Amino acid sequence: MSTAPVSGRAVAGVAADVHARLAGAVSDGAVRCEIDWSGPVRAPLPDEAAVQAACGIMHVHGRAAGLPAALSVDYASVVAGVLAAQGTLAAAIARARGARRTEVRTSVAQAALLSVQQYLAVADIDPEDDPHPADGVRPPFTTSDGVRCELETLDAEPWLRFWQALGAETPVIARGWWPFQQRFGTARCALPAALHDVIGRTRYADVRAAAADSGVAVLPVREDPSSPWEVPACTSTPLLAAPARDWSVPACAPLEGIVVVESTRRIQGPVVGHVLRMLGAEVIRVEPPGGDPMRGLAPMAGDCSVRYRSLNDGKRIVEVDIKSAAGRRELHDLVADAEVFVHNWAPGKAAQLGLDADDLVRGSPGLVYAWASGWGDAAGPNPPLGTDFLVQAGSGLAAALTPLGTPAAPSLMTLTDVLGGLVCACGVLEGLLRRVRTGEGSRVDTSLLSAASIVPRPARRGSAPWSGPLRTADGFLVLPREVDPGIASSVFGSEADDIVGRCRAQPTETWVRRGAEVGVELTPVCTDLRDLAADSRFRAALGRAEHLFPFPPWEFS
Repeated sequence: MSTAPVSGRAVAGVAADVHARLAGAVSDGAVRCEIDWSGPVRAPLPDEAAVQAACGIMHVHGRAAGLPAALSVDYASVVAGVLAAQGTLAAAIARARGARRTEVRTSVAQAALLSVQQYLAVADIDPEDDPHPADGVRPPFTTSDGVRCELETLDAEPWLRFWQALGAETPVIARGWWPFQQRFGTARCALPAALHDVIGRTRYADVRAAAADSGVAVLPVREDPSSPWEVPACTSTPLLAAPARDWSVPACAPLEGIVVVESTRRIQGPVVGHVLRMLGAEVIRVEPPGGDPMRGLAPMAGDCSVRYRSLNDGKRIVEVDIKSAAGRRELHDLVADAEVFVHNWAPGKAAQLGLDADDLVRGSPGLVYAWASGWGDAAGPNPPLGTDFLVQAGSGLAAALTPLGTPAAPSLMTLTDVLGGLVCACGVLEGLLRRVRTGEGSRVDTSLLSAASIVPRPARRGSAPWSGPLRTADGFLVLPREVDPGIASSVFGSEADDIVGRCRAQPTETWVRRGAEVGVELTPVCTDLRDLAADSRFRAALGRAEHLFPFPPWEFS
């Protein structure tokens, strides 16, 4: 089968490459995919840097340092490539069901907005005061023998045991737990400096020993941006086929009439169902008795956490105790009436519960069974906790994010959680396309690590001083990534080595206007996500119910 054609201003770049990698092999070549920079955002966005600046990525990534900062990888373009692959596969599914779909469109700007959707929702409900304590310092930690490391635990008791073993004082340990626990939602992690000091007096071997004894995961931060593992973005294994079926529906959305059951938590897993729901599927979310604990996490939109709602609105919630025999039978019954099952449980849990692919497909032939893990098989039978920041640290992505001369550090924006969920959803769509065409089921395996693997890893290098963001008299702006030094100098009326100082002398709008006069698009940096809701240029890309949210990032025709 041929690769689906791709057009648009991003065609020669990262987005088109990712699209071809994830969708080209299964497309029928009849669906045309168009990717551009701005999409429905009515703003001139000439490149990746402009998108990161305008759509909030620089703001969220820079929160931990208190200043907007660029990701040194083409993250928004990668996400756009995954969205394009999803759109191509969804359109191919619709065509296989009898609908006429020949074109799908998406954009890098829509990809960026989707990647910051949780932060958008929170900002709209609860404008944040600066939560940094006076002595707050973000991870990574540096040991006495010079090892920079990240640590992870999802529970307070291991946190307490770990720090007590290293000799930290209990009030300091307690003060650090809240910002550490909340960093996934806030993109900040201002820990008491005393905790950094404790590790700074301890050898890495002793830190690892304390972590092992207390149930905390510790990994060194890889300084080499290349990945130590070669992993495919997604693997798909055939499962038992279903009897022939009429798939045709008067579909408005590609997945209309398709049922997805998900048993997931945190970010990566819920993103899978969120994407499939936006494409028209009915999503049944299985939660433990009493509901997902994240429902009660402030800030609230109505009677539910806005962070939870940003990924789970529109799903039907069913509470099931899968640890009980009755609950497992109930889950089997739900899946028997579904086309897709998705989970992001810990390694081995599905088999332990009798809920692995082979167990569920017997009652649901043709099932697309998807596991969104942390490390997949790459880290061996006893991997570290499979969470965003550990995967960034161990995969080399953290090093790729940071420029030359800066110690590698994971972004506190949940990059691999979002991208991991999107890649898993892409694998599910590939499985559904196979199911609609042949009746055959699929087991889909993806991971945070495999998602990180699709982010290009350029060699860490220095950059021009004006590569930004540049501080102006009243904010920040970025220049186009490939701007000629002479043109940059003409905008600011100064030599290239004085642009940074000169830029501070005038407000942002003055420089934007001056750039337009010489044909250079200067992009103001969003420093408050609430501004996007009030900006008429974003009206066709963002909506509001009880919170702000991005519209689905595809247009089908």
